[in-house]
Amino acid sequence: MSKTTAFQQRVYDAVSQIPAGKVTTYKALADSINCGSAQAVGQALKRNPNAPEVPCHRVINSQLNIGGYLGETQGASLEKKRQLLAEEGVEFDVGGRLIDGSRVALP
Repeated sequence: MSKTTAFQQRVYDAVSQIPAGKVTTYKALADSINCGSAQAVGQALKRNPNAPEVPCHRVINSQLNIGGYLGETQGASLEKKRQLLAEEGVEFDVGGRLIDGSRVALP
């Protein structure tokens, strides 16, 4: 297991509170840990050594688009995120936008 920083662990602990079938945004996750930077949260999630057990796939962008996964915004990694979320009942349209807004939860 890779060594994580205290900040990364705060992010991973918060994202672990998001239940299956729900998503949150990078900004909401940042706000929940008193961090002013959604980008910093995204960088921590990009380095998540325990994905998908620590469910960073449950974080999407503020426009409710699928965003990225493990540092990638297209290709196999993004398809893996889409698949993980679909298995939990969270679906996106062909443009990558969340279909059901009731799936958004705060951490």
